[in-house]
Amino acid sequence: MELKLWAVASVVAAASVGIAPVQAQAQAQAQGTQQGRLSNDVLRIGVLTDISGVYADISGKGAVEAVKMAVEDFGGRMFGKPIEVVSADHQNKADVGAAKAREWYDAGVDMINDLANSGVALAVAGVAKEKKRHAIVNNASNVGVTNAQCSPYTVHYTYDAYSLANGTGRAVVEGGGDTWFFLTVDFAFGIGLEQQVGDVVRANKGRVVGAARHPLGTTDFSSYVLQAQASKAKVIGLASTGNDTINAIKAANEFGLTKTQKLAALLLWIQDVHALGLPTAQGLQLTNAWYWDMNDETRAFARRYQQRAGGQMPNMAHAGDYSSTMHYLKAVQAAGSDDPDAVSAKMREMPINDMFAKGGKIREDGRMVHDMYLWQVKTPAESKGPWDYLKLLKTIPADQAFMPLSQSTCYLVKR
Repeated sequence: MELKLWAVASVVAAASVGIAPVQAQAQAQAQGTQQGRLSNDVLRIGVLTDISGVYADISGKGAVEAVKMAVEDFGGRMFGKPIEVVSADHQNKADVGAAKAREWYDAGVDMINDLANSGVALAVAGVAKEKKRHAIVNNASNVGVTNAQCSPYTVHYTYDAYSLANGTGRAVVEGGGDTWFFLTVDFAFGIGLEQQVGDVVRANKGRVVGAARHPLGTTDFSSYVLQAQASKAKVIGLASTGNDTINAIKAANEFGLTKTQKLAALLLWIQDVHALGLPTAQGLQLTNAWYWDMNDETRAFARRYQQRAGGQMPNMAHAGDYSSTMHYLKAVQAAGSDDPDAVSAKMREMPINDMFAKGGKIREDGRMVHDMYLWQVKTPAESKGPWDYLKLLKTIPADQAFMPLSQSTCYLVKR
């Protein structure tokens, strides 16, 4: 498995990207003006992601770039010592991800970020708990990260299946979509998402009439679409993401399913909309934590990222990778050391106010709570240009977006 390493240059690199005054202050502190100590004379961050598989476009090299941006903006050094970024491809295999995490932690990696793929994220969370090292999940949805696999060292940052279900799922049900059939990718992510949305459907007096599960990376959806049509459900819930969702939507259009039934894409990314095109994707509703064109801060970050990422706009996970890396670095700085327990305490103590979230807070179970947003894909006539794809339908407040602590099974939650 290929391993890449960047020893991130400090002041010159950070100055070249035009960082904000508050980041410049953090940069100065990172150069050694604040006293602190690192256990290995270096701070290492690993980006464990899908570089070559079905989720490469929504995570992959873009996730690595976002983490590198955060390290550079911080100043590239901690207490006068270098911050290094390593990356690897987990190949969407939980055992490969867990083995790489174990190898990295044993070699001195302090924090692992991104973790696209729920199976991988759950496996790495278990290793993080065992090794007492940090893991931040930005690109996986399974709520087990902050329940069965919770620990003081793992944070679920950007979104999860509960927030998607209470966004897109609830909106579709409330709009009259009271019978559902699911096309579900057959591993922890899809199964968990189907369960969470199904719970929302039933809680709102709707019915789930069936499901068809397909392997990760399916290209021929014809048999699954025919099962969905035969169900006569009002709504076909796509409990998948990335290329799986793109291929399912294309097949649904080809077979005429969308003429009589409604598609609910439960985890749709801006890259998916870009790949589908507005004529095909228009009207789809989606729940995201972040969109590049929300305000001046998001647009400024997006333009910088786009210049580095070959013209691609960042999605919510890329923004989460950046934000969570910066939050981790600030927590190390505030703790005065890279001691995992001290850093965990600071991460939960410090609020998150940046271009990704305002008033964000990491709970005791490791869930970072923040507002979520329900969007609708624009029509071609509504779009003003490339990447102008979404319009806001609804803001979902942080206290409603995520699973309440009263429902948590995390052992860290005080009863």
